[in-house]
Amino acid sequence: MSPEAQRIAIAEACGYVRDPHSQMGGWLDNKAGFPCSIPDYLNDLNAMHEAEKTLTFLDQYCDHLERPLQYPQQAHFATARQRAEAFLKTLGLWKP
Repeated sequence: MSPEAQRIAIAEACGYVRDPHSQMGGWLDNKAGFPCSIPDYLNDLNAMHEAEKTLTFLDQYCDHLERPLQYPQQAHFATARQRAEAFLKTLGLWKP
């Protein structure tokens, strides 16, 4: 999955929607409906933390997060990119 495809998939899963009135493919905020840009989930741990709050399958998410790590007990050190991949796999949105 390309980085941009990952960002879009996570944003849509978190409730962001494309702005139908935007000529440039803009986005609308998931809460207030105001124009915005989607977060940089692959490089921003704070953005991924907000995305993680939307998950209800936390056990599955932890499994996906721990699998690729050499020391699974240190999953709290996972990068934003690793968390984004685990998030998408948990929701069945990951495309190799």
